[in-house]
Amino acid sequence: MEGADESRSHWLVFSNYPLIAAFIAFGIAQGIKFFTAWYRERRWDVKLLVGSGGMPSSHASTVTALAFAIGFQDGFGGSLFAIAMVLACVVMYDASGVRLHAGRQAEVLNQIVFELPTEHPLSEIRPLRELLGHTPPQVIVGALLGLTIAIIGHIINLAGT
Repeated sequence: MEGADESRSHWLVFSNYPLIAAFIAFGIAQGIKFFTAWYRERRWDVKLLVGSGGMPSSHASTVTALAFAIGFQDGFGGSLFAIAMVLACVVMYDASGVRLHAGRQAEVLNQIVFELPTEHPLSEIRPLRELLGHTPPQVIVGALLGLTIAIIGHIINLAGT
């Protein structure tokens, strides 16, 4: 009977509430960016479904949904929640700090390369990605989205038990 349990155990990932909450938060955040861009520019940009940067922060929504879903499931006083919350804070700090400034530097470097004469060896390089990080409001909205997804998932879990 042990072999039958092992063969079904890999399907448990589909009932892992924190993992599902994180993926749903990511999907909704990326979907919002995708449809908002279509509404503004009247064109589809498939890269927005997986790209970084923009409103809301999918990084923030994903790690916040994960952390709070773990808290709702396993308790907010445990080690798992502490690890997830620290991870969430590091990711959000990085998104609104290091990566935001790297994107701004890429913008300046792209402008410098654009102004080079065409005979310059660097004038033909591919532009750097500029939309890398998030502004603090983008991170806050992403975190609120992630928290909302975790709460809705928790309510669904409670209703199912």
